Amino acid sequence: MDPIRVPPEMFRFATADRSDLYVSVLHAFGEANERLETALGIDDLRSRMRSIGWLESLEDDDLIAALDQLRSWYLVDVIQNHSENYRTASEYERRNLQYSLTRQGEAAFAGVLHAMSVLVSAGALQTAVLDAIADRLGDLLGELESGTDRRVFSVLSELESHLEALRGNTKSFNGELQRLLRADTADLAVFYEVKAATVAYLQEFLTNLEQRGHTIAARVRSVEGYGVALLHQRALLGAELPQLSGTDPRPAWLDQRRARWEGVRAWFFPLDGSAPRVDQLALVGRRAIITLLQVLDRVTESKRRSSSAVADFRELARWFSVIPDQDDLHRLWSTAFGLSAARHAHLAHPDPELVSSTASWQESPPVEVSALLRSSGRTERFTRTGRVRDVTAIKAERARRATQERAELQAAWDMLDTGGAVRLSGFGALDHGVFERLLDLLGRALSSAPDTSGARRGSTTDGRVEIILRPLHDGTLAELKTPRGVFRGPDYLLEIVTAARQSRTASGDQ
Repeated sequence: MDPIRVPPEMFRFATADRSDLYVSVLHAFGEANERLETALGIDDLRSRMRSIGWLESLEDDDLIAALDQLRSWYLVDVIQNHSENYRTASEYERRNLQYSLTRQGEAAFAGVLHAMSVLVSAGALQTAVLDAIADRLGDLLGELESGTDRRVFSVLSELESHLEALRGNTKSFNGELQRLLRADTADLAVFYEVKAATVAYLQEFLTNLEQRGHTIAARVRSVEGYGVALLHQRALLGAELPQLSGTDPRPAWLDQRRARWEGVRAWFFPLDGSAPRVDQLALVGRRAIITLLQVLDRVTESKRRSSSAVADFRELARWFSVIPDQDDLHRLWSTAFGLSAARHAHLAHPDPELVSSTASWQESPPVEVSALLRSSGRTERFTRTGRVRDVTAIKAERARRATQERAELQAAWDMLDTGGAVRLSGFGALDHGVFERLLDLLGRALSSAPDTSGARRGSTTDGRVEIILRPLHDGTLAELKTPRGVFRGPDYLLEIVTAARQSRTASGDQ
């Protein structure tokens, strides 16, 4: 590849004296080109410069001098406007000359705009771009088989734009990532947050990246099987390039298409057997995750206070110097060094007369130390056994209360025993305790599925009470009064049977 040679005067306008004026003039021409105005007179140029924010007063001589300087750098061209009718000589001098950007001027201003956009862009790793490349390759295969040349050109252009976005965003993001890996900041909280978010971002991007790369590579192979040269020839026919100058634009256009297709190959399906760049991107991402996690570990460790014996002794000395009371100083000493009296020193031998009072500790027989003394600092104390509490009265009271509760429960069930089918509204007024029993039975019945006749059945947990609930279709409402309020709801035909009645019925049948 030939080295890139930039004309020496191409970007001189951005660094020379009065560079702000030169940049504003080129900006005004660029805004005019956006509106398909390729040539501007002095008055039109001044108006355009005001619209883009040039507020300084500018004489005609200064503006013409700036245009002449840009002409000397081959950025601006001047032509005569022969299509106008001029009424005076001053009008002819003012409106005859028309200025426009040269091709080099358009490239120079576009380069400045691109440089400024790169400075403010952060770059990104976007799985949506990879999916868009795979989709466009699939569309391209379909258009090559049954589409028109124009569709082949448009789909190929979209594919190239997505690849360019992938390359640009990846380069920008990788640059930011490498700077982040080398960065250090005084604000550890912000530093930790940014790097943790970057790890999560990379992990999300790397998910299914290999699968996306294989999908794109398979579709690139399919296009290669169709023929890249034929693809470019069809796209060239669909591009409908005009031949405005003496040179034929088609060879340069084809060279550009071939170069961009080589970029697609390099990223996903290189023919020389080298690793695809998408795999290199995955490798860089995984290495960055490992590095960032290591940095985060170091940041976490650095947040913890470093401790050393020297620092601890200095802090302890500072405490000793500020505590005024002698007893507090002794307590601090005992707490810091644990050099208090031994807790077992007061223990004596079971027969002290067998051990001389002058015998050394080494010669004296050992004394048994309680395990409780080791764990809690206290020894066992053997005293009289405590009196056993007489719980006869408590057991009698509990038995009496249980008998009373069973009697009350049986009385409630006997009261609810309907002896046959009755309406729910027939209960009228009930004690609140009996009403709670009835409500529990109704809930059990309504929670069960109806049988073929539409009846619902429910029973208590012990099976001693059963309820049979049948709906009424007359639309009546039941109203039950209790000491705590009134219950209203749909009326039902119900029958409550207790175990006592069932046993009486069975004995009577016998």
